[in-house]
Amino acid sequence: EFEQMEIEYFIHEENWEKDFEEWKKAMEDYIVNLGVKRENLSWRRHEDNELSHYSKRTEDLEFKFPFGLRELYGLAYRTDFDLKTHAKHSGQELSYKDANTNESFVPHVIEPSMGVERTFLAILVDAYEEEDLGEKGTRTVLRLNPKIAPYKAAVFPLVANKEEIVGKAKEIFNMLILSFPVAFDDRGNIGKRYFSQDEIGTPWCVTVDYQTLEDDTVTVRDRDTTNQERIPIDKLVERFQNNLK
Repeated sequence: EFEQMEIEYFIHEENWEKDFEEWKKAMEDYIVNLGVKRENLSWRRHEDNELSHYSKRTEDLEFKFPFGLRELYGLAYRTDFDLKTHAKHSGQELSYKDANTNESFVPHVIEPSMGVERTFLAILVDAYEEEDLGEKGTRTVLRLNPKIAPYKAAVFPLVANKEEIVGKAKEIFNMLILSFPVAFDDRGNIGKRYFSQDEIGTPWCVTVDYQTLEDDTVTVRDRDTTNQERIPIDKLVERFQNNLK
């Protein structure tokens, strides 16, 4: 069993091809906006011998998993089968009258269905990467879209035995967590802490060091590029919020 999102979208028969194409675009754009690469997606149209008895056209949005192409979402044009069948067995009139044209008609149905777990799996597969660092080993990175990363940032004190640095780091953590989910880590060396956050997809790491105590700036490291930049503390929230748009 699996969880899915599904609706019955009522349309006029003459608009079905236009509405069908609009739904295809909306469904594909949805998962791309969550971070899945468009080049790993493709649509497959069902052959006549595959179609359900009620469907005039069905297409599957498939994702290129390591084990092959598999269906993520389905889109079916169910014609007027649903409402005509309900009307027949219930004895209820289920036609619709258009207020603008005064036309009465039985609505046709387009049915998009989207697998929830399958969406999560595709996102994780596309985001996961093992980066070869040569003699330094391998860096495991989960390149999640920042909008769906569990933590938007992680705050580190450079050293855990310097009270002023740890206190400043906690102050910054408490400031950032008012705006989005943030992690705090003072364990081990800074390199291992960076790699730990890379593995769970945290987009940015904020390091509080000795210079922070002098000029109220911090080092912000980017997960994907590993580039580091010095940013004033009072600009952090704005910077991250802009990057999350």
